[in-house]
Amino acid sequence: MDFTALFVAVDDFWLKFQDGYKRRLLADGQQQRSRRGQLCLSEIMTILIAFQTSNFRDFKHFYAYLNLHHRQDFPDLVSYSRFVSLIPRALLPLFAYLINACLGPITGISFIDSTALKVCGNKRISRHRVFRGLAALGKTTMGWFYGFKLHLIINDRGELLAFCLTPGNVDDRQPVQRLTGSPRKLWGKLFGDKGYISLALFEQLYQRGLKFITGIRKNMSNKLMELQEKILLRKRSLIETVNDQLKNICQIEHTRHRSPVNFLVHLLAGLIAYAKQPKKPSLDFRASGPRLLRLAA
Repeated sequence: MDFTALFVAVDDFWLKFQDGYKRRLLADGQQQRSRRGQLCLSEIMTILIAFQTSNFRDFKHFYAYLNLHHRQDFPDLVSYSRFVSLIPRALLPLFAYLINACLGPITGISFIDSTALKVCGNKRISRHRVFRGLAALGKTTMGWFYGFKLHLIINDRGELLAFCLTPGNVDDRQPVQRLTGSPRKLWGKLFGDKGYISLALFEQLYQRGLKFITGIRKNMSNKLMELQEKILLRKRSLIETVNDQLKNICQIEHTRHRSPVNFLVHLLAGLIAYAKQPKKPSLDFRASGPRLLRLAA
């Protein structure tokens, strides 16, 4: 990853955001002093985002690599233990950067899905302490897990539109209203799997101008559907590809977390790293008639 380009993008946002952020902290009584550290917050955010798409599977070895080979990019690099203590400072700025600078445009075609984020192996559930009271035991098509669910909505270009984190035992249909109405109101057509089937939810979204399209179960009567809707429903695997990239390339899931705050920072940095990818999974559904027929075949 180009550290310079990433730092410029992050720093441009932070320069605009920091004044309002600092005033809010002072108004809430959270900030006692504003002494500049050896590393600026833009550098901290840049390092955290860059790690997510590196080939390193743990942050300690990545930080040692930075210290050895990229000292010219970060001349004021602090010790590893000191940097770990600075990570919680980046939580709110990363969230603001993701919401304001990394979400894609609403195109009228959206896909929704959830993916499990394990925080420990199933054999260690009874002994796990870090996320006690926050994580929960849930079940997916791949089996039982202990952790959280990441709910995502993307557009047909593979760009993130909305996201939400819930305990692992939350029904997938529960956060749909919030995801589609905040921070931006979605419109057009939304495609999901059979786990989102709900007549009440369909009617509520339809009244807001959003048509929710899902597959049907074997014991349900068939419904007439437009050709384009049928094609796009079969292409719902696009969001599963995005989930796969988030886990295996951007590394948003692992079981070595020792702090809930650092877990959130790690997750936000991974979502930003995905949003910064120049090429994402996408669909070319705005095609000619013969092209659509070949897709449906």
